[in-house]
Amino acid sequence: MAPSEFVQNFFETYQCKADAKGRVLIPSALLKKLAPIIDKGFVMKRSVFSKCLELFPMEEWERTMQKLNKLNRFNRRHMDFIRRYTAGVRVLELDANGRFLIPKDLMVHAGITKDITLSGTISVIEIWDTALYEAAIKENANDIDFADLAEDIMGGGPDDES
Repeated sequence: MAPSEFVQNFFETYQCKADAKGRVLIPSALLKKLAPIIDKGFVMKRSVFSKCLELFPMEEWERTMQKLNKLNRFNRRHMDFIRRYTAGVRVLELDANGRFLIPKDLMVHAGITKDITLSGTISVIEIWDTALYEAAIKENANDIDFADLAEDIMGGGPDDES
């Protein structure tokens, strides 16, 4: 499986745990999916929209950086965005046991304790404290009519190929 196929098809959710040092053992089923890209490494960052972290495969991070590199560093709003978007970014690799370390500051930021949900969002993996993930899913259920949202986003007419 080529890395681009991986990025376009990542959607599963996995449960795992963080130990006292913040190390997370990736579930074996997810490790298999990551195998083609594991040697390239990953980038972990704070999510823009949710109280979670995002784990980018390096190839996806590089695509994101290409977009950021087009911004004007002499434009204050652009620099504010770049600074906030990249706040707390860490490059990481998996150890020989298939674990990664969540730095303490990022654990605190995302409210991660022990039980973790890894949720695929097509091109990145969200890392959530499981209780916060479940609360976010339920919270959105109260605020959003998901059937209407699905129709708006995905329910184009017969000529819509996007």
